[in-house]
Amino acid sequence: MSTSTAPVATDHQTAPAQPAQHKPARLAGLVAALATVICLMLLAFATPALHSGAHDLPLAVSGPPAATSRIAALLDQKAPGTFAITTYADSAAGADAITHRDAIGGIAVDASGVTIQTAAGAGTPYKALLTAMGTQLQAEGQHVSFTELAPTTADDPAGSGVTSLGMPLMFGGMAASAVLLMAYKGRARNRFLGSASLAVIAGFAATAILQFGFGAFAGSYLLTSLAVTAGILAISFCVLGLEQRFGTAGLGIMGVLLLFVSNPLSGLATGPAWLPGIWGQIGQFFPIGAAGTAVRSAVYFGGAGATRAWIVLAAWAAAGLAIGLVSSTARRARA
Repeated sequence: MSTSTAPVATDHQTAPAQPAQHKPARLAGLVAALATVICLMLLAFATPALHSGAHDLPLAVSGPPAATSRIAALLDQKAPGTFAITTYADSAAGADAITHRDAIGGIAVDASGVTIQTAAGAGTPYKALLTAMGTQLQAEGQHVSFTELAPTTADDPAGSGVTSLGMPLMFGGMAASAVLLMAYKGRARNRFLGSASLAVIAGFAATAILQFGFGAFAGSYLLTSLAVTAGILAISFCVLGLEQRFGTAGLGIMGVLLLFVSNPLSGLATGPAWLPGIWGQIGQFFPIGAAGTAVRSAVYFGGAGATRAWIVLAAWAAAGLAIGLVSSTARRARA
């Protein structure tokens, strides 16, 4: 009859080592990292929103020197820090500055009184601010008239059509390119060709929906479509290029730039001048902000004032294409 003895525990026996990936410290670090990301996301979106407003807005003040000096002194007294004033000899010169997007609006003074020159297409907050100023001057006994130099459409008086392009730009550039990367494993140059084709189709289709379907746009359909196309192309080419160079990490890099930098600093809803400090200008060097400026200029200003935006979009697209093709060539050479 056989017998068996159970192993006797000794002081030298220890519990099995806990796998590294299940250590509590790793979990705590992951939770802390995710909490940090959430806070950074809140800061990225809340800071521009909470600190935006009327600060150093470029304003055209036109008329005789004595009159423009009086207006400048009045504005400095009633609204200190609100405007950065540039003076012009007459109302026509001031109007040119506004329609070329050097100013968000203007005040023209002549023998007949004061004319408030607004440009709703630059962003509705500016028109509301200048209209309120004109109303106040009227209440003080001034003869005030109003003229609109860049009107929005009757179907979209708030200019919401430009604002609504934010998600299509991000989806068309980021998500669509990610789908191409997952679904098509062929040569990199073919993915770039597919992405370019998608950008053209999406750009012209989105513009047609907004312009002919909703009546939100009334500018050049061709120029506006090209601006939307350029925005999608700049984002998608960078996504493809960074993924080709860094793999999945490249998608993360572009996602962070778009979500935490380009989108909150784009000024799509208000125009970049409404954002605090220099942040509005910084946002113009990223794809969504540049695309928004190009679209706004095409829709309301006949394309004026968008030279830098087109250069920025071209630079992002060219950089993404170059990174992608060089990385692809290097990979094939190593294979």
